[in-house]
Amino acid sequence: MPGLLFSPLCLTVIWFLSWSLCPSCAQIWTDEVSGEQYGRLESNVTLACNNSEIRLPVSWHLSHSTVLPWHQVTPNGSLVLLHANHSAQGTYSCYDNSGRFLRSIKLRLGHPPGRLTISCQVPNHTHVRCSWVETVKTFLPAEYNASFSNGKEWSPCIVDVTQKHCDVVHPAFWQPIHTLRITETNALGSKNTTASVKLHELLKPDPPESVLVKELEGYPKKLLISWRFPSSWPQHDAFPLIFHIRYRPQGSMFWSEIYSLDNSIVIWDALAGHLHQVQVRTRDEINAESQWSEWSPLLLGRPWEDYITPEPDVEPEDIFTLPTKSKPEASTPKSRGSKHGDEGNLGLVILLVLFSVVILTTIFSLIFVVWMRQRRRDHATKQELTSMVKMKSIPI
Repeated sequence: MPGLLFSPLCLTVIWFLSWSLCPSCAQIWTDEVSGEQYGRLESNVTLACNNSEIRLPVSWHLSHSTVLPWHQVTPNGSLVLLHANHSAQGTYSCYDNSGRFLRSIKLRLGHPPGRLTISCQVPNHTHVRCSWVETVKTFLPAEYNASFSNGKEWSPCIVDVTQKHCDVVHPAFWQPIHTLRITETNALGSKNTTASVKLHELLKPDPPESVLVKELEGYPKKLLISWRFPSSWPQHDAFPLIFHIRYRPQGSMFWSEIYSLDNSIVIWDALAGHLHQVQVRTRDEINAESQWSEWSPLLLGRPWEDYITPEPDVEPEDIFTLPTKSKPEASTPKSRGSKHGDEGNLGLVILLVLFSVVILTTIFSLIFVVWMRQRRRDHATKQELTSMVKMKSIPI
């Protein structure tokens, strides 16, 4: 039996099976990734085929393809990708000259972290939320570590990586300036960013909630406006709020404004019969450096109106059922009306005649005066001519 195993026929079959199974073995190994490597975009990235110093001729594949980005292969079998861009990312596999799989590497390209742009919101005295935005798009997964300092000690800022913000609970509000430090780390490096935070200036409550506008029955120029404190604001005497209410008739360009420490107010000067626009905002009453909240959503309200149903007009025919009586009584107002109309027209005619007589008299008087003046001038001229003729006839 042992002799049969080493017979030429048996050896030939074993060699054929091993040769036919070799590509499938290589394919299986190609799908397995030996490691993950990170590189910087637009730089030269080197992928090593193995860790030994033995120089072997190797070949590289990218995702089962022999087509590779712009590259070079070093004498020790390493692959150098020149000015690698996003298209160079993928899984690289190297094989020896006999096609045997040696190693597979998954390449990811990006940038090291840069400085972050930080902004903080302070909705009340017990909570600070700071968020950040990357100034450099790294294209790589990152980790964030944040801490908050009141100038004496550092406390953690609880990080939410997906939303890219962190929260501080019960900050030391009596300190004027705080410091926030955020560290971003990825496979290519890390970067610290610090920001100064002035809690008193950043304090900005959320808008008032459940704002309502109601009419007051019997008062056509009054409106009742009510609201609730922001749910995020602690409601006790240590943190009072002041409210700013503005209102105007719909279509007007000018707002009327009122301030209140309560959560309701009555408007006394509403425009009767018109819709009014109403908004409310709030601010910390004690801290004058704090910010006003955003305005509440715009609401519409109309003052109370006394709706009186008008009585229907009743015709004389509906009152009097007898046709014989309806005619004389219906005609009586008309005759009286016509008589008054005639008297009015006669008076108007008399006034017009008198006015015409006055105008004509005035005109004729003016004409007579002008005529008399002209006649006197003509008479004087005639006398002067007669005197001159007499003077010439006298002998010298």
